[in-house]
Amino acid sequence: MRTDKDAAQARLWLIIEERAPASGDRLPSERVLKDLVGCSRETLRGALAALEARGEIWRHVGQGTFRGRAPLGRPVKDTLLLEATTPADLMDARRLLEPQVATAAALRRAPEDIALLRQRVANGRAARNRAECERADDAFHQSIAQVARNPLLIALLRHFSSARCRAVWQREWDRTYRRVGVEEFTRVHGDHHEQVVDAIAAGDGPAAHRAMAHHLEAVSIEMGVLNPVQSY
Repeated sequence: MRTDKDAAQARLWLIIEERAPASGDRLPSERVLKDLVGCSRETLRGALAALEARGEIWRHVGQGTFRGRAPLGRPVKDTLLLEATTPADLMDARRLLEPQVATAAALRRAPEDIALLRQRVANGRAARNRAECERADDAFHQSIAQVARNPLLIALLRHFSSARCRAVWQREWDRTYRRVGVEEFTRVHGDHHEQVVDAIAAGDGPAAHRAMAHHLEAVSIEMGVLNPVQSY
């Protein structure tokens, strides 16, 4: 005879097949899964424990639950870290790192770099939909790292770019874009980017740091991942 626990486990597996189809995919949170399965938190945890015992899922404290067997004796893969990255985590990391990258770019820029950065700003101002805005903004920030001429910084900014491709970031970006509006979005971000480039062109590291910090703080507030009274 099939029990409620068996039924919950069967429903949970169907949800996993839909929401986390590949090994390494991250499952929704327990709160979300509980509502999707339609069971108590206790029943859900029992079903998750049964799947974990069979090697169907594994858990990592602070990162979540993932499909497949846990990687034995190896660090968590970058792809899993990206899956576990929230928009708030990403913006926090960017606010810590990118102002320093802008400072380095101001000290190491070459004349041809400024022309590239000016073009990146122009591309952002010319964007006419959410996808174009996202691509132009990403290209601008990666170009700052290239001007800083440090391979590790370039790799880190590319890593941030990969996180921006995740569905959770795209959903938040889309909500922000719709709330702010395309004209306001491109105008404000274009002005911020231009202020960063002006400081880099002048070789003014502290000004570049301030301009980038101001820009990323404004983006964080727009996305709702930073309270206006919070700052570094």
